[in-house]
Amino acid sequence: MSKRTSIEIPGLEHVHPIPNACRIGNLLMTGGIYGKDPATGKLVEGIAAQCAFMFANIRRVLDAGGAKPEDVIKIHVWMKNKDDRDHLNREWLAMFPDEHSRPTRHTFKEEDQPYGALISCEVMAVIGS
Repeated sequence: MSKRTSIEIPGLEHVHPIPNACRIGNLLMTGGIYGKDPATGKLVEGIAAQCAFMFANIRRVLDAGGAKPEDVIKIHVWMKNKDDRDHLNREWLAMFPDEHSRPTRHTFKEEDQPYGALISCEVMAVIGS
């Protein structure tokens, strides 16, 4: 049985005693990832900037957990306004450009996002797959 390891990213901490991600063996699962600027710990303004920071923060969490974008198997996304998917898809295609090697994604509408966020996600990865 593998030991569970908590992954913490300075500037992206949760307000509750929850790590940014957890790894057991080759599995990595995140808690909520937001469009926060890790330099300030605050959400950036606007959906385009929040999407860009959210994907940059996905990379930060993956890297800290020993994973790469290629290891991602599924992402759940919550958006305040699903009409803003163009911003999400722009960042999605930048991170996962190969149409034959993309993780699955499920996008939910959530008007009452934590911290007043416009978008957030959770990521599941299988490292070294």
